[in-house]
Amino acid sequence: MYATQALTHLVPLAEELDKNKVTPGVLGFIVFAALAVGVWLLMKSMNRHMGKVDFEEAPETPKEQAGAKDEAEPAGSARQK
Repeated sequence: MYATQALTHLVPLAEELDKNKVTPGVLGFIVFAALAVGVWLLMKSMNRHMGKVDFEEAPETPKEQAGAKDEAEPAGSARQK
């Protein structure tokens, strides 16, 4: 199919468009762009704040280590005293 034939098929479709149809237009684009910029700035701020976080986990006490060992046992096993 030639390009001219393709264009002749598209011309009737273009004429069928309703000229009174409401579209987002420039205002819709501006609102969308403003939202995109706002999200970008929030992500940038979040990354900056997360970079400042300095988290060190406290070392476990022997009591907590014993509790972790008890939880690690399978559910069906019986402990012997």
